[in-house]
Amino acid sequence: MKIAADDAVYRLSVEDLQKVAKEVLERELTSEEIVAVGNAVGDYIDWFQAIENAMHRCIRASGPRS
Repeated sequence: MKIAADDAVYRLSVEDLQKVAKEVLERELTSEEIVAVGNAVGDYIDWFQAIENAMHRCIRASGPRS
C-alpha cells in the first residue's frame, strides 16, 4: 500500500464535534460554530507528544523491524 506524504492519518468529523456539543452544551453547533471550533481544536492538542507516544507504544508492541 502506497501512502502519500499529505494523507491524513487521523481526523475529527463534524459528527464528533456535534456529539461533544450535545453533551456539553446540550445543543448542536451552528455552521459558523463548527468552522470556529474546527479551526481552533488543533491549538489544544499536543500533536508532537501524541505522535511520539503512539510511535513508542506501537513500535514497542510490534518489536523492531528489519
